[in-house]
Amino acid sequence: MSRTVSHPHDEARGLWLGLLGVAIFALTLPMTRLAVGPADDPQLPPLFVTAGRAALAGLLSLVWLVATRAPRPRAEQLATFGVSAFGTVFGFPLFAALALRHVDAMHAAVVTGLMPLATALAAALWLRQRPSFGFWACAAAGCALVVAFALLQGSGQPTRGDALLLGAVVCTALGYVSGARLATQMRAEQVICWVLVLSLPLTLPAMWWSWPETPVRASAWGGFAYVTLFSMWLGFFAWYRGLAVGGTVRVSQVQLVQPFLSLLAAVPLLGEPLEPLTVAFALAVIATVFVGKRLPTTRPA
Repeated sequence: MSRTVSHPHDEARGLWLGLLGVAIFALTLPMTRLAVGPADDPQLPPLFVTAGRAALAGLLSLVWLVATRAPRPRAEQLATFGVSAFGTVFGFPLFAALALRHVDAMHAAVVTGLMPLATALAAALWLRQRPSFGFWACAAAGCALVVAFALLQGSGQPTRGDALLLGAVVCTALGYVSGARLATQMRAEQVICWVLVLSLPLTLPAMWWSWPETPVRASAWGGFAYVTLFSMWLGFFAWYRGLAVGGTVRVSQVQLVQPFLSLLAAVPLLGEPLEPLTVAFALAVIATVFVGKRLPTTRPA
């Protein structure tokens, strides 16, 4: 559960756990690209990657919940669990997998660099807070940078991949905020496990129905295994625990390094070139997120 940091050791441990979670999530885009493949060389179906990673992680979660004798969710929490599942189990994985058929992982890393700012905005709206003018200015600047980057990369026109990535950003914001709300009511690790278990009636049949009919490369299965075990499950253990131990406000700042880690990982994993323009836009987006997250929001009277 969320608690107040009372010892410097807890803060340092929380930061390291948060950084571990961010490092795990940073590999999600390159590994998803590896799993689904580009449009001209498709590998695993995006729907299979989405449903399969959640279904298998859900089975692992079921074992973990039984082994730890975790309490069941209350009836009044089910709606919030539904929002979290929509964002983290279905929305982000599916939109990201579809997008990565059309854009490379580095491009996706820049566009999804808006996730921390979108999450802060969703939290402000959910909690009925009033973001400052500066916050809105940073949000607008970040969106403008992403649109400009997409136009430059798309020869003057946004692509279908960009639209899908923006959908992934919105879904992530909803999933993170609802998950954070639940993490104040139960142990942080139990949140993602219950989200995955409650999604099993949908994810298991979808995985079976979308099972690939043609052989794919071993590297595609490797990417799928990573997003199943790490991105969809263990990464949330480290991330949520880091937020709980070290404090949400401080630990959440390490998420700013995620786009850079994704850019760097795409070089050895996918052989994508690290273009100066991509790095420049990534830096600019991260700067707007960094400033925006530090600006205050106030509750209405």
